[in-house]
Amino acid sequence: MKGKDVDYFAALYDVARVINASLEPSKVLEKIVQCVVRAMGVKASSIRLLDSRERRLVLGASSGLSKGYIRKGPILIEESGIDRKALKGRPVWIENVQTAKDFQYGAKAKAEGIQSVLVVPLLLEKKAIGVLRVYSDKIRRFGDGELKFLKVVSNLSAIALDNARMHETLRVRCDLMAAHKYRIDDN
Repeated sequence: MKGKDVDYFAALYDVARVINASLEPSKVLEKIVQCVVRAMGVKASSIRLLDSRERRLVLGASSGLSKGYIRKGPILIEESGIDRKALKGRPVWIENVQTAKDFQYGAKAKAEGIQSVLVVPLLLEKKAIGVLRVYSDKIRRFGDGELKFLKVVSNLSAIALDNARMHETLRVRCDLMAAHKYRIDDN
C-alpha cells in the first residue's frame, strides 16, 4: 500500500468524524471541502447542490476559492456541460477549464488560477443531488486512488445531507406536535 493511500484512509476517517459530529449541513459541508483540499493537495474544493427546480447548482460550501470567484454568477445546468454530465452519475475531468467549451466560466477560472477540474456527483439512492468539485492550479491528471476517494466522500456527503434533512423534518414535526399538545392542554 502506498503512503498516499494511507493519507486517504486518514482523510476518510476525518470526513466520517465531521459528518457524525453535526447535523447542521452548512458546517458539515464546510468541513468536508476543507478535508478534501488537505487530503488531495488541490487549490480548492466546492460542493454545489441542485436547487428545488433542478435548474441550477447552489453553493453548499467551498474552500480555497476567492469571494469573487464564488460570486461569478449562477451555475446553470443548461449552460454547464461539465455539471450536466456529472449529474448523470459519472465523474467528469477537464484537463484545462480555461479553454474548455463545457466549462461555464472559463475566463473567471483563468483569473482565479484554476486549470484542471474534477467533478463527482453526490448520489443519493442513484439520484444526483449535487456535485463535489476539486480545482487544481496546474494541469493535473487525477489518479484512480484520488477518484475513489472523491467518490466515497461525495457519497458520504449525500448521506450526511439526507440525514440532516430528515433530522430537521423530525424536529419540526416534534415541535408542531408539542405546540398542538400545549394548545389541547390549555383548553
